[in-house]
Amino acid sequence: MLLAMLYIVPTPIGNMEDITLRALRILKEVQLVLAEDTRMTKKLLAHYEIDTPLRSFHAHNEHQVTANIIAQLNQGAQMALVSDAGTPGISDPGFLLARACHEAGVTVSALPGATAFVPALVASGLPSDKFHFEGFLPHKKGRQTRLEYLSNLPNTFILYESPHRLVKCLGQLAEHCGAEREACVARELSKVYEEIRTDNLADLKAHFEQQAKVKGEIVIVVSGKKKK
Repeated sequence: MLLAMLYIVPTPIGNMEDITLRALRILKEVQLVLAEDTRMTKKLLAHYEIDTPLRSFHAHNEHQVTANIIAQLNQGAQMALVSDAGTPGISDPGFLLARACHEAGVTVSALPGATAFVPALVASGLPSDKFHFEGFLPHKKGRQTRLEYLSNLPNTFILYESPHRLVKCLGQLAEHCGAEREACVARELSKVYEEIRTDNLADLKAHFEQQAKVKGEIVIVVSGKKKK
């Protein structure tokens, strides 16, 4: 019997098999699944023959619907929060609801599971004992300031980037960090056309400039600034 609480449930970032048995059980047993994109989540639930009702919960409505969700949880509801892929709250909606639950005395349980930056980091061959996760950079205001800050970090840092911005981002990283700084681009992780390429920033930029169209979610891992 589940206690009234919010479960934060990671979902596969590509390969449907990358979901835990516990996550599947929770998704079956809760009364409601809060989904960033109900269309995406319907495909996952259908794949595993799960018919739990869905409700939309995303960056554009989380401020409006959180109070109602908290009210339902306080009445004993059991819910699961999922994003399109990976772990909710990591560059995806989730933080506001988790904080609201704590403020309202609602128990939050976060399940371990898939997230894109961890496999990218450990497969890159770059130092992983200490690292900085940046997520998405600002598109305009503040971008150059963040790049300058990241370029001086002594530890590996990690970015998320969209496919159509990848080449531009690699060029900016080369400008701030130096063209010879070692880095890795990981895309389509866990999928058929997975690519994990480690090289210097200049050569990575040249490689992806030659691609007709870069596809997939992108993780960029960059080595830290070496001590002189």
